[in-house]
Amino acid sequence: MLNWIDKLPIKPLIVVAVFVALLPIHPEPHLVEKLRMLYHGDLVRPIDIFDLFMHSLPLVILAIRLIRLKLNG
Repeated sequence: MLNWIDKLPIKPLIVVAVFVALLPIHPEPHLVEKLRMLYHGDLVRPIDIFDLFMHSLPLVILAIRLIRLKLNG
């Protein structure tokens, strides 16, 4: 089921995950802003929820890839 994740090259995945997580850099990254909104209970608009999903998805995929790499050797 997750075989496609095992085929992803790690180095480009790291670059994409960090790049998307930090965009836009000024005034603050969207991921930081959306996590702050989630923490304070202000994450209610669909566009904000989508933004959180979009900016965190590459990091989640990277985490899954690294965990599977460690478990499978």
